[in-house]
Amino acid sequence: MPKQPPKRAWQRMLSGRRLDLLDPSPLDIELQDIAHGLARVARWNGQTVGDHAFSVAQHSLLVEDLCIRIKPSWPQKWRRAALLHDAPEYVVGDLISPFKAAIGTGYKSLENRLLAAIHLRFRLPATLPEDVTKVIKRADGIAAYLEATQLAGFSQAEAKKFFTYSRYADGITLIPLETPKIETTFTRRFKTLMG
Repeated sequence: MPKQPPKRAWQRMLSGRRLDLLDPSPLDIELQDIAHGLARVARWNGQTVGDHAFSVAQHSLLVEDLCIRIKPSWPQKWRRAALLHDAPEYVVGDLISPFKAAIGTGYKSLENRLLAAIHLRFRLPATLPEDVTKVIKRADGIAAYLEATQLAGFSQAEAKKFFTYSRYADGITLIPLETPKIETTFTRRFKTLMG
């Protein structure tokens, strides 16, 4: 009987890196791959208004901005963590919350391993302090409310049932940007936060 080739658990990146999804190494993670991938992954499965998809890269920039509004004195490393909060999605895509709940904890474990490797690559602790995680999750919920009401067709009343309304969102208008522009903006912001 012929021997079966091993199943592939890695993805080739445009940088040339080969990222093992089951055992990711910080050495195989590059900013250009993250920015490129996140700029091409659509939030809300692409079910948003506008000429362009609202990308995970643009969402990440929004979450980082909201974290600054919540914690103006936050050090750059926590702002960097906020910008990278959805970074594993450059490899695994953006699964909507109802689907993540349906597939269970295996997905979350994979996502957490990827995020830990990403954190280590960019001089962050593998696991963030709980108070930092809470601020990022709060900002993420506020971003979801803004996206839901401005881009994804939710009424304010419906969005308030699922997401976080906050005064920190006041004055923010979302306009989905084209892929090359958001990739460049994400990259520049990240490099600024690396100091």
